[in-house]
Amino acid sequence: MMYNKIKATADYISKEINNKPIIGIVCGSGLANIVNIIQKEKVLDYSDIPNFPISTVEGHKSKLIFGTLGNKQVIAMQGRFHFYEGYTMEEVTFAIRVMKELGVEKLILTNAAGGVNINFNVGDIMIIEDHINLLPNPLIGKNDQRLGIRFPAMNKAYSPSLIAKAELIAKENNIKLQKGVYLGNTGPTFETPSEYKFYHSIGADAVGMSTTPEVIVGVHSSMEVFAMSLISNVFRDDLRQEATMKEVLEAGLETEGKMMLIVEKLIERI
Repeated sequence: MMYNKIKATADYISKEINNKPIIGIVCGSGLANIVNIIQKEKVLDYSDIPNFPISTVEGHKSKLIFGTLGNKQVIAMQGRFHFYEGYTMEEVTFAIRVMKELGVEKLILTNAAGGVNINFNVGDIMIIEDHINLLPNPLIGKNDQRLGIRFPAMNKAYSPSLIAKAELIAKENNIKLQKGVYLGNTGPTFETPSEYKFYHSIGADAVGMSTTPEVIVGVHSSMEVFAMSLISNVFRDDLRQEATMKEVLEAGLETEGKMMLIVEKLIERI
């Protein structure tokens, strides 16, 4: 059933575009302007695409962008789907499945996240090296071998070669990078002080409400995955600031230019 929906959606999109994308991009909260560096060839509203959910979150524009970036054909989601919006995990990750069906081989994801590492500051960019997933696993249920194997390995979920390329790009352009572990939880509440402490104690450097399900499905689909977090707020005992969506969006405006440059140069070197 799900495979048929994926194929039907991909078939519809294929008729609307001229070139097959090989790289997929997912824009996180406050980072929607990343698509501005794409030489656009086609823009589709989610509402016009069969079986596609609609993003209901501020800062997510519900548009699928097709075009060229770094001399490569790309597809970009200007707005993602979250479990806290009431979507099933199948719906949350549906667009990643469609990307694979369209021919996408490499997946680049961005998000805004709260920093729990005491060495992080607002506006930092963190390359995700690994994750802790506290959302329902999107692979629960009957496995369709046409989509991927039953038990995919996650020990190299985040591509070491893409991480190395991004680090070199940042060094060449004097962009400070952090690296760390992203923890994905359900939201939609921001974390309590005790939750921040607990997440850090189990190995998290940043926490957010997305990304991990998309990465799991990307790996299940045999994609090479790279992901970055914009640190939009930080938790420290001496700095108990209240996290807000306004803060997330403002942090994005200040940092997304650097993330855009990393994304563009990374795609050039793929």
